[in-house]
Amino acid sequence: MIQGCIDGNRQMQQMLYDTYASKMYGVCLRYAGNMDDANDILQEGFIKVFRNLEKFRSEGSFEGWIRRIFVNTAIEHYRKKVKSFQVTDIEDHNIEDTALDVLDSLAAKDIMNIVNELSPGYKAVFNMHVIEGFSHKEIASMLGITEGTSKSQLARAKSVLKKLVETRLKQTK
Repeated sequence: MIQGCIDGNRQMQQMLYDTYASKMYGVCLRYAGNMDDANDILQEGFIKVFRNLEKFRSEGSFEGWIRRIFVNTAIEHYRKKVKSFQVTDIEDHNIEDTALDVLDSLAAKDIMNIVNELSPGYKAVFNMHVIEGFSHKEIASMLGITEGTSKSQLARAKSVLKKLVETRLKQTK
């Protein structure tokens, strides 16, 4: 399929798109927060995938390679859209890193809706660390912030999420 796409075979390109579009759309939505931006990121991401297929070295999974392209595309989109991205550059390591045990009682869709309520800075760091598995060092490099700021933003995001979840749970009781 990959070689067919490189050779310009439209059927193989459609097959690749059909295979990965729904999973990558989920990645796009996590970063965008709305369907219009997620669709833009999805389109940009697939353009990059098709342009760079020759660079795939078959080291690791193909899906992982594609996912990385989509995460980077989402981050680029985020940077363009939110030029006034204000991340508080505080290296306060005393911020409580609370566990999100209350999330066990919510559906994945509910959780993503709550995550989308986070401020852009909190949401970006939360998605990159918790969902995508980036280290704080990688996040700092990609977003142009310090590692301490990344850690601080994550701790604050978790704290805000915990409060939002608890509020939602109280409303449903």
